Amino acid sequence: MKARRRTIAVAAVVLAVVVVGALLLVTPFGSSVQDPDSAQCLRPPVTSGMGREFGDHREVEVRFTCENVVLAGTVYLPATAGRHPALVWIHGAGQAPRLGWGGEMLPGLVRSGIAVLSYDKRGVGESGGVCCPGDSGHFNLLSADVVGAVSVLRGRPDIDAGQVGLVGASQAGWIAPRTANQAHAAFVALASAPTVPERTANLYERLAGGEKGQLTKEEISRRLKDAGSSGFDPLPDLQRMTIPGLWEFGTADDRTPVEESIAILDRLKATGKNITVLVYPNAGHGLLDVPATDPQAAPAMIEWIVNHVHLPSR
Repeated sequence: MKARRRTIAVAAVVLAVVVVGALLLVTPFGSSVQDPDSAQCLRPPVTSGMGREFGDHREVEVRFTCENVVLAGTVYLPATAGRHPALVWIHGAGQAPRLGWGGEMLPGLVRSGIAVLSYDKRGVGESGGVCCPGDSGHFNLLSADVVGAVSVLRGRPDIDAGQVGLVGASQAGWIAPRTANQAHAAFVALASAPTVPERTANLYERLAGGEKGQLTKEEISRRLKDAGSSGFDPLPDLQRMTIPGLWEFGTADDRTPVEESIAILDRLKATGKNITVLVYPNAGHGLLDVPATDPQAAPAMIEWIVNHVHLPSR
């Protein structure tokens, strides 16, 4: 009988540890031990590989360390000489590796004279750490990683340190405004990126996906309003931004609440913020995907970015 009681007691302790561990993983934003408030990566150690020459661009492998994790990425550089403006690519949700050469967006930027750093997301590919805190509404580590990537670019002699911006899609909407302020980025360009609180967007995705039946846009908007704001809110960071910003949306997006996000941007524009909004009728969430839900989205973003940088003389 005593042995049985000891077995039950041990089992209870194990269960308690599992429960506490699970609670730590889903603790509200900013308090999880997996995503410390103190996360930062202002001057990460960097190692660079030998550059590889291609006909229309160069590629350099880089490693940089943020919050005890080594992140692996590639700097895509124009073939032309000079100190180039540059961008850090911010991933959306899920286990996203670095961008590979191809499609419209990355080659279009580099051929226009703009360098791009893309890295395997924390916990993906050749990068260490655990993926994916942003999918649970935790953005401290992911933001620190982007700040570190900006520092990597600024430390290169072939990059114009004063012209490093941020580009990304979807979940990047919660990361880019914060990192833009922390890293003093030159500009932000985003596609299908929400400006509403994180859990508001999650509720929208469930409703737009038919969790409560087929609802009209008006009914979905009403339910979002009734639910109120919750989760990580990018608005304070958006309000602090003083740099130019581009947001692209598709009206058929079933993951990002487009009307609500644009309404927030319109209110910010009314206060004097330098914000451009481009809307693509009947386009879905993947504006920068391959294939894209609207083929005009990537070229329009590239044109906007080129118009907001100073390219080295050819």
